[in-house]
Amino acid sequence: MCFSATVSFSAGAFLLGLGTLTLKSSRRPRELPFAAIPLLFAIQQLSEGVIWLTFSYEAPLLNAVMTHVYSFFSHVLWPVYVPVAVLLIEPPARRRPALLVFVATGLAVGVYLLYFLVAFPVVSRPIGQHIEYVSPHFFAATTMTLYLMSTTVSPILSTHRMVKVFGVLALLSFAAAYFFYATWFISVWCFFAALLSAVVYLHIASRPAERSGPRHRLGISMLERSTKSSLPDHHS
Repeated sequence: MCFSATVSFSAGAFLLGLGTLTLKSSRRPRELPFAAIPLLFAIQQLSEGVIWLTFSYEAPLLNAVMTHVYSFFSHVLWPVYVPVAVLLIEPPARRRPALLVFVATGLAVGVYLLYFLVAFPVVSRPIGQHIEYVSPHFFAATTMTLYLMSTTVSPILSTHRMVKVFGVLALLSFAAAYFFYATWFISVWCFFAALLSAVVYLHIASRPAERSGPRHRLGISMLERSTKSSLPDHHS
């Protein structure tokens, strides 16, 4: 599998359209963060497309800026954002306390990786038709485990079927990317996860329509008036 600026820009353009459609299909304010996932992945993929161009046109400053934009998504945003977005769409139930643990876990991982992102700038370089992101930090195994818990296990705990599917597919894509593309793991897994975010649209599109719309409220109002008119007048 080969990646390039064309692949990144194509994926970004596809997710840009899909993300816009997903947001428009959202019917509840609490769904908006989860519905925005494909759009956020679109921005990340477009930023990697720019990184590819910086190699061809020798733009080191732009490369450094876009590498850190991309790395902010991959290192900091996703472990914090995903469990919060999942928590918001969950009904009040016993799973919410467990999801709050994943939110705290993701926040800790995000803050930890943000520190290293600032203290030890990430370097991107093209190797073997892929981009390698050199991102040094300590306790790599522990950090990756906690990262996976927040980004993949939290969706698996959801009560919504398609959200569970998204979590399972993200976990499987992690295993595949790590096994086959360990050197370029960050780039490859983010690409797979970006495409898999199409499942988010399936979740939003399959949700029942909000029943508190104008037509529904009008029906309730008419029913109330009909009921009141049918009651005996005790003052007559």
